Amino acid sequence: MRITLPSGTPAEIARPADAAPSMGLVIAPDIFSLRPLYDDLVARLAQEWSMVVCAVEPFPGRELGPEVEPRFAAVGSLDDDAHLRDLLEGADATGCDRVGLLGFCLGGMYCHKASRSDRFARIASFYGMIRVPEAWRSPTQGEPLQHLSAGHADRVLAIIGERDHYTPPADVEALEATGVHVVRYPDAEHGFAHDASRPAHRAEDAADAFGRARAWLLG
Repeated sequence: MRITLPSGTPAEIARPADAAPSMGLVIAPDIFSLRPLYDDLVARLAQEWSMVVCAVEPFPGRELGPEVEPRFAAVGSLDDDAHLRDLLEGADATGCDRVGLLGFCLGGMYCHKASRSDRFARIASFYGMIRVPEAWRSPTQGEPLQHLSAGHADRVLAIIGERDHYTPPADVEALEATGVHVVRYPDAEHGFAHDASRPAHRAEDAADAFGRARAWLLG
């Protein structure tokens, strides 16, 4: 169901129906925001993983439409501190002491940045940007590698497609050097796991990646 966090940011939350939750889980969505894809994912992971799952809107209060161009242009105006505040409020909304963080694409980048917080016991980033793309750079966008180096890089699992232009090999090496645990999928492109409607989707790799993420979060 939809809730509103104390900051006013919308979120989608679900609880397991038939079991006590093993932990809480916050989801940082991709650039296309909360939508039925995430409503379904939140509900599915809550039941299959026995977690209280809360997905947090990355562009609160903005009507950006379905096209990628205005969304891409808006990322530079996002504020790292405000985004982390919303993720932390999502963690509180789960009502769980132990909370993990899972993110995709843009949300994966914010997973790297959220490693500076003590709140998330484990973090799984799916194809998150390792360096802020040039078009997104601004005074309110810190570099993921800097946040990782100053935070809990050892708590982060990075799911990487080796054909993803957002995560070139040199950046992945820099990511590993911070202490992040990296899992590579040699034939995978950007966005290969979380949206089966995408041309880049790879069902077997996606199943493996989600299995690894679950084990990491529970570890």
